[in-house]
Amino acid sequence: MEPGDSVSSAGSWSACSSPFLRPENMVHQINSRKSTSASRASRKISSMSLSLLRQIIVVAIVGVLTACGTRPPAPPVAEPSGEAGTLGPPRLGPLGGPLAVPGTLAGYRSRWVPVDWNDLPGWQQDAMHEAWQAWLRNCERPAPAFVPLCPEVRRLAIAGEEEQRAWMQQRLQPYRIEAQDGNLNGLLTSYFEPVLEGARVRGNGFEVPIYAPPPGLPAKQPWYTRQQIESDSQVQAQLAGRVIAWVRDPVQAMVLHIQGTGRLRLHEPDGSTRLVRLAYAATNNQPYQSVGRWLLDRGLVRDATWPGISAWAQSNPGRVQEMLWGNPRYVFFREEPLDGVAADEGPRGAQGVPLTPGRSIAVDRTSIPYGTPVWLVSEGPVVRLDRLVMAQDTGSAIVGAVRADYFAGSGDAAGALAGRLKQGLRLWALWPRQ
Repeated sequence: MEPGDSVSSAGSWSACSSPFLRPENMVHQINSRKSTSASRASRKISSMSLSLLRQIIVVAIVGVLTACGTRPPAPPVAEPSGEAGTLGPPRLGPLGGPLAVPGTLAGYRSRWVPVDWNDLPGWQQDAMHEAWQAWLRNCERPAPAFVPLCPEVRRLAIAGEEEQRAWMQQRLQPYRIEAQDGNLNGLLTSYFEPVLEGARVRGNGFEVPIYAPPPGLPAKQPWYTRQQIESDSQVQAQLAGRVIAWVRDPVQAMVLHIQGTGRLRLHEPDGSTRLVRLAYAATNNQPYQSVGRWLLDRGLVRDATWPGISAWAQSNPGRVQEMLWGNPRYVFFREEPLDGVAADEGPRGAQGVPLTPGRSIAVDRTSIPYGTPVWLVSEGPVVRLDRLVMAQDTGSAIVGAVRADYFAGSGDAAGALAGRLKQGLRLWALWPRQ
């Protein structure tokens, strides 16, 4: 399944409705661009100037910040044109965000409508202190417009919730985010960081390799497919010495590939066990094909969520390899230490800062710049959310004006939520008053 496509079989299935129906998410998509050293092409925004305002420039959405901490290149610009008196793109100032001008701001995929704070459902009830850690992370790699606010954000880390809320209302302007056609309803899904058992040495049930990138892996050209990597002895010879660890379950290994990052309880040869992170390093540049789609197309399941796919795999162990080979894309990882403070942090997202469970989201960066505080409202059969979150990540299937992927955290409970969460969404961007 191509990212963003949907499937109908006893219901509608989005490409993001479960970990198995979407390509690897967040950090990996960004680091892929970093690893290939590909430059960002600017998006030319076709637009018309706002009434009574001079022609303006449009600053492209903040460039990608990679997980290794390098700074992005300066964002390119595109000049708008059009007749006076017509609605144009968001009027973006030199800091990369909308200026404090009246009226609706229309951009590439979204338009921002200024509203009153009272229009934000649940605004007075959110536990602001729970979101402040994500605020502090934002200030490690702030979007330029937020740089002047970061000293105050740090000072308010020890303040009470009401003081934090009052400060936000004083310094920020809420904007309702809509699609260009005025639709303010979108889709919320979720992602997580799986936790696997692994061993440094093959054996005792640990038979599935997790590889680091091989020497000479092409930066842009397709390499061998998943099936070739796992079955061709000549290809495996090129991967000799590149095994980071061995895991037990090939389906769980696929989950790791799809999520793009994970935690590993690693059993060392000396008998010790330690926790490490497997961070995205590269791919084989093959197209992603959903294993959920593979099962649906063959009429093998009607439930392409994680529980449905897992149940099918347990009942059909002889066909699991065939299913996995239906996705030619393969992900390579790097090992990172996970101790001390890092053990309590999520993986680094596209903004270049660690994600905060329950307070970080992946967004379409042509709709919402990285580092933007966002008020998120979602109500459905799985969970009710009215909370402050930070736009700190992206994913190839996260496309659209009102679209977000909610970082649930790590482990089984987070995975259970991520696999089930697919419900309606409304978003408000909170931008500095200028």
